[in-house]
Amino acid sequence: MAVAVEKEVNPHFEEFLFDWNQKFQVLVGGYGSSKSYHAALKVVLKLLQEKRTALVVREVYDTHKDSTFSLFREIIEDIGLLDDSGKKKISRGKIRPKESPYELKFSNGSKVIFKGMDKPQKLKSINNVSLIWLEECSEIKYAGFKELLGRLRHPTLKLHMILSTNPVGEDNWTFTHFFEDKLNKRKVLSDVVLYQKRTVVVKDTYYHHSTAEDNLFLPQSYIDQLEEMKEYDPDLYRIARKGRFGVNGIRVLPQFQSEPHEKVMASINAIKKPINRVGMDFGFVESYNAVLRMTVDTEKRYLYIYWEYYKNGMTDDETAEELEEFKESGERIIADSAEPKTIVYYRKLGFNMRGAHKFPGSRLQNTKKVKRFKKIICSDNCPNTIRELENLVYAKDKNGNIIEDEFAIDPHTFSGIWYGLDGYEVTDLKEKAKGRPIVERPGGRR
Repeated sequence: MAVAVEKEVNPHFEEFLFDWNQKFQVLVGGYGSSKSYHAALKVVLKLLQEKRTALVVREVYDTHKDSTFSLFREIIEDIGLLDDSGKKKISRGKIRPKESPYELKFSNGSKVIFKGMDKPQKLKSINNVSLIWLEECSEIKYAGFKELLGRLRHPTLKLHMILSTNPVGEDNWTFTHFFEDKLNKRKVLSDVVLYQKRTVVVKDTYYHHSTAEDNLFLPQSYIDQLEEMKEYDPDLYRIARKGRFGVNGIRVLPQFQSEPHEKVMASINAIKKPINRVGMDFGFVESYNAVLRMTVDTEKRYLYIYWEYYKNGMTDDETAEELEEFKESGERIIADSAEPKTIVYYRKLGFNMRGAHKFPGSRLQNTKKVKRFKKIICSDNCPNTIRELENLVYAKDKNGNIIEDEFAIDPHTFSGIWYGLDGYEVTDLKEKAKGRPIVERPGGRR
C-alpha cells in the first residue's frame, strides 16, 4: 500500500516531481533555487511507491554527509517518515537512515545508497540500480558519467537518471552532452530556449531550469546577496543568480568569432595586400601538433584563420608525411623554437621552416599582440581552433587575480598563432595616433 505524503513544494517543481516519462532529467539552476531539494524529494516519493535501489553520486564521497545525506534526512523528518526507533525491523511506511556507509532503508525494501567517484572501486559491487541521481554533476568527469550509465540496469523496472547542477562553463561535458558540442557540430538543445521556456522535453531527456525566484521559501535577503554579485563577480552572478551557462572567467580573445568557410575565403580573397602566415606548435602525448594557415588584413586589423592541422601521438616522420603539401608549396612555417632538433629535421626533409623568436616575456607580448586585432575570424573548417579560442579565459592566481600570460587550458592553436605572427606587429591605437604605420620587411622583421 502506497504511503500518503503531504508536503508543500515550490510550484515550479510540481510537474518535475511526478514526471517519470523520460530516462534523463536534467536540472539546471542558480543558487538557492531548491533543485537539489526537489530532486531528493522526487527520489523519496518514487521509492515509497516502488521497490527500487537508487544510487546517489557525488564526485567526492565525504561531501555526502553535509549535502545529499543530510538533505534526505531533513525531508524524511519533515514528512514524518523517519524511523529512529532502533528496532531491527523498520516501521511500516517509514525510512531509516544509517551512516558508515551512508544509506537509506525503506520498509518496502527500497534503498538509497551513496557513492563517490573518488572511490570508483566501490561502484563495482552495485547491482540492479534503476535510478541514479548525480548531484553537482558538472564536478563529475565525463568518463564517470558514462561509467554510471553502464551501472544503470534492471531486468524489469524503467531506468532513470537525474542530473542536477549549477551551470558552469560551456566547455563542461554537461553542456556539450546535453546542449551543444561545437567541436563535433552536435546540437541537442539551445540553452537560451531552456531559459525562456523553463521546462523542455527533447526525445528521452526532460530539462528544467530554475532560479532563486522559484524558491518561495527563500528569504529576500539571500536573493539580495545574489544580486550584489553583479557588481563584483559577473561570472559568479551569471551562474548563481541567473543559472546560466557561459564562459567562466575573463575571455582572452573577446573579438574571436567563427564564420562559414566560404565566407571567410571570400573575405580573404577581397584583401588588397594580404599577409599570409603559417604557425606550428609541436606536441606528442598530451600536447598537440597544431598548424594554422592565417591571413592578415592590415588595413582593417583583421586576422583570418582558414586551415588547421591538429593531431597528437604522431611521430615527426608521420607528421611530415601528412604535411607534405607544405614542402611542395614552399610555404614558410614558423614553429616553436623550443624544439630546434625537430625544426632541423623538417628542414632536412625540405620544409621551409624556422623557429620563432622567443625572449623573456614573449608569452605576454604575443598575447597582447593577438589581442590588438580588431577581429579574429575563424573558418568553421577549424573546429579545434574554435574550441580552444572561442571561450579561452585567463588563469587566476590564489587571490583571484588574472595571470595575463597563463590560461585555463593549454591552447595549442593560440601558440600556433603566436609563432606564425612572429616578426609581424599589429598597429595599436597609440601607434596610429602617432602616425607610425607598421611595415613588415622581407624575412618577417621590422
